[in-house]
Amino acid sequence: MKLFYRETGEGKPLVILHGLFGSSDNWMTVTKELALKYNVYVLDARNHGQSPHENVHTYQAMAADLKQFLDDHNIEKPVLIGHSMGGKTIMRFAAEYKGVAEKLIVVDISPRFYGRHHQDILAGLNAINLETLQTRNEADAILSNFVGDIGVRMFLLKSLYRSSEGKFQWRINLPVIEEQIDNIGEPLPEEAHIDTPTLFIRGSESGYIEDKDKAVIEKHFTQYTLETVQGASHFVHAEKPKEVIQLIENFIEN
Repeated sequence: MKLFYRETGEGKPLVILHGLFGSSDNWMTVTKELALKYNVYVLDARNHGQSPHENVHTYQAMAADLKQFLDDHNIEKPVLIGHSMGGKTIMRFAAEYKGVAEKLIVVDISPRFYGRHHQDILAGLNAINLETLQTRNEADAILSNFVGDIGVRMFLLKSLYRSSEGKFQWRINLPVIEEQIDNIGEPLPEEAHIDTPTLFIRGSESGYIEDKDKAVIEKHFTQYTLETVQGASHFVHAEKPKEVIQLIENFIEN
């Protein structure tokens, strides 16, 4: 699959992958700063943003999409950065395509299994009737019955847009994501062994990477560092961009 992407800057190639329900837009604040030093590519995953929709949504497929993107653009030895679903994607990529990436930066996700925890979001998105929807404020009001955090709602509603006919539509492939949501939580395969230097960044208030997860990280990664950003939840890069940029640059340069 040929993914939609944004490219900016010059220098060492960095490729950034967003999380579930997101898009390349979510990383633009960080990207603008990184582009002062590096050649940054920010991708829309399959079934997200402006990339094509497909009836398969697995990490194996998303890793293959990433490999095709690197091959199509002749990108060698990139630093791969992935948040949440994107983090799981680059882990799977490094396990399957050994030696392709120079370094990995995984933001607020570990290699372990995660159970279903997006039911409220999926219920809220499905409660929005696109055929009768008149305004974004109306969509937010409906979604607020399911998702209390306004920041999360604004993040989700970034995927809502008007078509050329003036009708609201989702950029995410909601039916396929809902049908295959269990794939998003699946762990890295038992046999996965990754020698690529890897930085894990977690938010102190998140809970996605717990201290006990160090054991499963060590099982799969021979060279890893874990850094904690204080006062940040799961959306570490959005809440603490300066701190995340500093960690990324230090890891790349050292």
